[in-house]
Amino acid sequence: MAAGTPHPLVLAGSGESGSIFRPGGRFFRLAGRRGQLRSRRRLTPPRGRASFRRMNIEPLKEQFAARFGRPPQHLVRAPGRVNLVGEHTDYNDGFVLPIAIDRQIAAAVAIREDRTLRLASMEADEQAAVALDEPIETGSPAWANYCRGVAAGLLDAGVELVGADVLFHSDVPLGAGLSSSAALEVCTAMALLAAAGKTGAVAPYDLARLCQTAEHVYAGAPCGIMDQAISVMGRAGRALLLDCRDGSTELIPFDDPRMVLLVADTQVKHAIADGGYAARRTQCESAAAKLHLPSLRDADAGMVADAAETGKLDEKETMRARHVVGEIARTLAAVEALKGGDYRRFGELMYGSHASLRDDYEVSCPELDAIVELARPLGGVCGARMTGGGFGGSAIILAQAERAEEISQAVAAGFAERFGRACPIFATRAEAGAGML
Repeated sequence: MAAGTPHPLVLAGSGESGSIFRPGGRFFRLAGRRGQLRSRRRLTPPRGRASFRRMNIEPLKEQFAARFGRPPQHLVRAPGRVNLVGEHTDYNDGFVLPIAIDRQIAAAVAIREDRTLRLASMEADEQAAVALDEPIETGSPAWANYCRGVAAGLLDAGVELVGADVLFHSDVPLGAGLSSSAALEVCTAMALLAAAGKTGAVAPYDLARLCQTAEHVYAGAPCGIMDQAISVMGRAGRALLLDCRDGSTELIPFDDPRMVLLVADTQVKHAIADGGYAARRTQCESAAAKLHLPSLRDADAGMVADAAETGKLDEKETMRARHVVGEIARTLAAVEALKGGDYRRFGELMYGSHASLRDDYEVSCPELDAIVELARPLGGVCGARMTGGGFGGSAIILAQAERAEEISQAVAAGFAERFGRACPIFATRAEAGAGML
């Protein structure tokens, strides 16, 4: 397969392609050449408050029985994620602050009598077969390479896997920067461990590392550890401060009912294996080497400025290093702001993060910038920034829950006016990491 080919385990971000979800309970669709909005249908949530969606698992169970001729024995899930702050710091041994979200990949699984894995998806036509007693290599369909990598990693770790039928179902928007690939990897691991009677046999951080390696080797994407770690280790109502050098964590409260996190999907598709991500990682590693440091985690602003002035670092290396140093500091400051309930300060740090990602790391795009610009002057908005690897994907808005509806409507309308198309927006919250259903 082509390196980093995305997998199709996804539904549209709002449940309907081309629509905009407002937390107050309406769908809107673009109408007219100027992107005017018209009401499509009314749902039930009370006006002005955020509503949250739960995946319906019944179709997954029904489809499994229809495809494989028997009911599933286990149901597992793994969530996508939003990173609140701390972008492109994980592969620089820095700190990140993600949450697991209510969009997830679920899997139904049942044991087979032979040593074969059959992998299928409700969102893809082609299924895969993996022989556990033969070397596991990449193949077709491309989406199953993420699963192949996880199976190979578990076998290499000494886990005695068994043959199984596995059917996946996803509502994590593909290419939206919400870590659908990590959710697929972790969900695969949970399914295979459940089938083998080995749930919990691999420690959480070790499981995240195993899934990260699967993405490196089988999908060609040089991702950091954050996405897999939060999908495995997320806690409801908590953000996860992760030290990407030593794997230590701290749970940070993120459950204030007065606040809501809005996710705005630009629908500019994001794929970290397209080259830009790898180039920036290489630039960071080069900068650290020239500074004689293990990683940019060990640099400070003065050191980077001095190296730039003397020519030790070139222009791009300076920019990348300046972002990493500043973003690590912003992440630690954001933790203190959350602990103190200082959402205005947290929002300022979000804006600073976005500016750095736009100007120094050069991973934003006009659509992401527009969402931040549209949200910033609105009443009830504390902060906004792009989230994820960049080059498209999603932006997040931290807002007062009672004003979520009007904020979502204003941002969606402004986006439609600028770009002539819809920007799905949904409310999310910190959810639990992977587990059984």
